[in-house]
Order: sequence, then structure tokens, then C-alpha cells
Amino acid sequence: MKKYADLIDQTFQFPTEEFEVKKDNLHFNGVNLMHLIEKYGTPLKLTYLPKISQKIQLAKKYFNEAIDKLNYQGSYTYAYCTKSSHFQFVLEEALTNDIHIETSSAYDIAIIDNLYKERLIDKNTYIICNGFKRPLYLERIAEILNSGFKNCIPILDNINELDHYVDTVENSFDLGIRVASDEEPNFAFYTSRLGIRYNSIVDYYKDKIKDNPKCRLKMLHYFINTGIKDSAYYWSELSRFMYKYCELKKICPELDSVDIGGGFPIKNSLAFEYDYKYMAEEIISNIKWICNKNHVPVPNIFTEFGSFTVGESGATIYSVLDQKLQNDKELWYMMDGSFITHMPDVWGLNSKFIMLPVNLWKNHFHKVNIGGLTCDSMDYYDSEAHIAEVFLPVINEKETMYFGYFHTGAYQESLGGYGGIQHCLIPAPKHVIIDLDDEGNQIDWLFAEEQSSEEMLKVLGYK
Repeated sequence: MKKYADLIDQTFQFPTEEFEVKKDNLHFNGVNLMHLIEKYGTPLKLTYLPKISQKIQLAKKYFNEAIDKLNYQGSYTYAYCTKSSHFQFVLEEALTNDIHIETSSAYDIAIIDNLYKERLIDKNTYIICNGFKRPLYLERIAEILNSGFKNCIPILDNINELDHYVDTVENSFDLGIRVASDEEPNFAFYTSRLGIRYNSIVDYYKDKIKDNPKCRLKMLHYFINTGIKDSAYYWSELSRFMYKYCELKKICPELDSVDIGGGFPIKNSLAFEYDYKYMAEEIISNIKWICNKNHVPVPNIFTEFGSFTVGESGATIYSVLDQKLQNDKELWYMMDGSFITHMPDVWGLNSKFIMLPVNLWKNHFHKVNIGGLTCDSMDYYDSEAHIAEVFLPVINEKETMYFGYFHTGAYQESLGGYGGIQHCLIPAPKHVIIDLDDEGNQIDWLFAEEQSSEEMLKVLGYK
């Protein structure tokens, strides 16, 4: 039987940019994970802040190089999709990279207020307001428009939304329209519930916007749920969207921007392959070709990358509490946490993350199932993105094995209900932030302790 290290070496190109093993212990972006475990214990969430800036700069590089290569006459603007992670330390790091913001709810506007107060943004920052809007969200958008955020762009999601802004915004303002894209062929519905249907947009513009002195249509927006993929479906929807842009541009000279949403994928396996550079070039090339064919100027391009921005900065580390052989062949490693509460994408969407042991790489390996602490039968992990199995090192009674799920930085806290009530009252793990100082030395600090019983009881109404 081979060592676990041999299994990884023969299966993947290893070490990678992010992962390497030194003295039998895993390092993640240069961080010695065993040192963190010894300092903070498990379960442990960590955020490596420099990765956020690295991903933003990569996307900017891909799109700007494509613009230069193809002599594209429009600009590129990077907006961060806040719903991927609303934490202050994420926004603070992201905003050091000259980016802009996309919002989803009224409470996002409260974050905008705070960022402005802390001088992390100014009133020239683009605030792209998406989503189907409840009354409070409409009110808050009008408030920041009236306060001077001249690049706040409400994206109309339905035909009645505009009336509120016309009635409550004091000066003229820019706006966008979200187009209701078709869903992937195997989806339950033909057309997205979000946005305004293609066949209604031109007439809506003529009836409600064209001659209205209060508003200008500046942006057309769409989003594909499957993300940016080199597939016939993606290119077909992008082309359809751009033909609609060209149709509108011919009667709406103020229209000068398109927002193609987010969708750059993140690595969910050491075998992950995706040509970001190629996809950026193809997007720019397709947009330019369609505009030239229709004899209209090319638009400025906005993206709203969320998972791509923050996903690969995160990791969640556990220890194996015990191993249980439940029949002749099903061996369970019971971990000190829960997928349902800590990584709900695993349970709810069958998502996969990179999973690797932190220590014991020289031990032999075997097939295992990983079990969470809750009583729910779905609280388990039994396959990886590249294979329908899980292999981890063999452990004896005197050894404690630590292992991690990597690139868990997007959505998990918000979907799991950070700071609230967890299934079976399994507490949220402690959260550690890792950064580099001015001299490039690693620094770490505890952002949040493990959730306490007192916090849960207070939420539940106990005195």
C-alpha cells in the first residue's frame, strides 16, 4: 500500500501554486496550517486576505489585456458581488484594488453607508443595485441617489420599479434594465424569474424612459446561473443579449454599458482546468463582432464577480474525532463539525471543495466516508469533484488527523446563518484572519470565537 503523498503525486500535478507539503504537514498559500491548529484548535475557519486582491488583479488583467489585444474601444469595470461575503475584512481588502460594488438588498445599503463613513469608497464609486426590491430597498436606493452617489445605478427588475425613483429621487439619475435570460435547457423553468422579458424591453424604454427627463438608460444587465462556461448555451445567451443591446442602442444614445454579471468559476479540485484568459478574450471578441455587425459603438463592460473574488481565500479545518466501521466496507471518519451548519453548499447543492489532510501525509491511505456531527442523514461527504470516492490517511489510536476543505470563502457563512441558530445547535467555528504585513510577514488574528451556548440561548429567547 502506498503513502497518501504518493496517491496525490500520481493523481495530480503537485505541489501547486497554493498547496505544498513540508515536513509531512500541508501549507496553504504559504500558511503552515499545523501552526494555526496548535494556536487556535479546531474546527477552524480561516480567510487568507491576499488571495482576494490576487484574484481581482487577475480578472482585471485578463479583461484589460483582451481589450488591448482586440483594440476594443470600451472600458472594463470590476464590481464585487457583496452577497458572496459581506464581512468587513473582505470588503476592506477588495476595495484596495480600485473596484466597485453590486448590492442585493436594503441592508447592503447600510454597508455602503459604513464604507463611505470609513472613507473606503466615495460618491464616485459605482453602486449597482440588483434584485427584486422590497419597499425599504427602494427607499434606501433613493436616499443614496439623493445624497450624491451619482454612479448609483438601480437595475430595474420589473416594470413598476421605476415609478418609485421618479417620484422620490430629486435630480436626474442613471438606471439599468435586467434582461430575463433563458435558463439552461435542463432547468425546471424556461426563463429566469428575474429581470424584464426580452420582448418587452424596447416598448418599455419607449413608453417609460425615453422622454422622461428624470432618468437615463445607461446599462443593460444579464446573468447566467450556470456561470461563464465555454458552452453553446453560454455563447447563445451572450449573443442574444448583445443583439438586444444593439437594438436598444440605436434608439437610446445614452446607453453605453453592459453588465454580464459574474460566473468565473473557482477551483474545486486539484485537477481543475479553466482558461480564464481565453474566456475573457472570447467575451470581448463576441461583443465587438456583434456590435460591429450592427453598426453600433461597443459598450463599456462591467462584471460582478463574487465567488471568484473571495471563494479561494477561505478554508475550513477539522479534526477526526473517531473512526467507525459500520459494516464490512463502510468506514466513517467522524469530524468535529457539520456540513449542514458550516458548509451548507455541500449538503444543499452537492457542491465539492478541495479536500486534503493537514498532517500524516506519510501514512498509508484508504477509502473513507466523512460524517458530520448532526443527526441528519445527509450530513456527510463521500465523493470529490474528480472521483466518486474519498481517500484519506490511515490513522491509529494514538494519532489525531486534521484535514481541511479549501476554497470555502464564498456564501457558506450567509447560507449557514452565521451567528444564528445552527442545526442540532452545532456552534459556528472560530474564524481566523490571515494577512501579510508591510514587510511580507504573515500575521493572523482571531476574528470570532466559536459560537457560545449563551449566544444561541439569547437568540432562542431564553433568559
